[in-house]
Amino acid sequence: MQNLDQVSCLKPILVQGAMDVEIETLVAALADVQMKTFGSWTFWEGQINGYPIVISRTEIGLANAAASTTLGIEHYRPGFIINQGTAGGHDPELFRGDIVVGESSFNMGSYKTEFKAKGQGIHPASWQNFDMTMYLRENGEVVKHNHFKADPALVELAMSMAHTYENGKVVTGVIGTGDEWNREVDRINWFHDNFNTAIEEMETSAAAMVAQAYHIPFVSIRVLSNTDQHAQEFEPQTAIDCQYFVLNVLRKLISQQ
Repeated sequence: MQNLDQVSCLKPILVQGAMDVEIETLVAALADVQMKTFGSWTFWEGQINGYPIVISRTEIGLANAAASTTLGIEHYRPGFIINQGTAGGHDPELFRGDIVVGESSFNMGSYKTEFKAKGQGIHPASWQNFDMTMYLRENGEVVKHNHFKADPALVELAMSMAHTYENGKVVTGVIGTGDEWNREVDRINWFHDNFNTAIEEMETSAAAMVAQAYHIPFVSIRVLSNTDQHAQEFEPQTAIDCQYFVLNVLRKLISQQ
């Protein structure tokens, strides 16, 4: 665990969101904004309370999240990374508007199937997650990871600001990441029952993997924009509400530097 006061105040905070609706409120809060684009990925440089902040539009999906996180680290050398945005609900105790601070994340889209000969059909109910295995080379050795933990101090800081959020609960939980949008409630419950997923989305575990490779403190803060557990459809306003909460977290983090 890295104490927050051990990171130089000169290092910017990198804040990520996949879509315009997930970053526009954050960008509007910046002073002295400059926009830069590297390849297909855009970054907004600015300040909040005089502290350097970089907002990253990662674009949607695991590959985009990994690429934009790598670019953000290489160009800006951030002291912290906060991934945030919308998510679909898995935990039946959570409703649209609730926020999950991810204690850990994993790639829930990695799976394997048992051998079936030609003509024996397709059996999705028997497909299994491929041990959720992700690989990183650490000190020259390949290390297997079945999940990536968020920085505990960032989780604690985010939860300390829960009282500032008025649009739902703020809880900690497990984030499942995949290039998929699941709307079969039995499948959603299978993930929740087997892997304790609170929510699903498309970027966190890829960004977390890159952050861990660079040893940068990371946390993901995600709002339920929809949940088929309660027949609640996607609501864009939740992305805006989440960004206002993230701004409160940012100001608290900045005050500790």
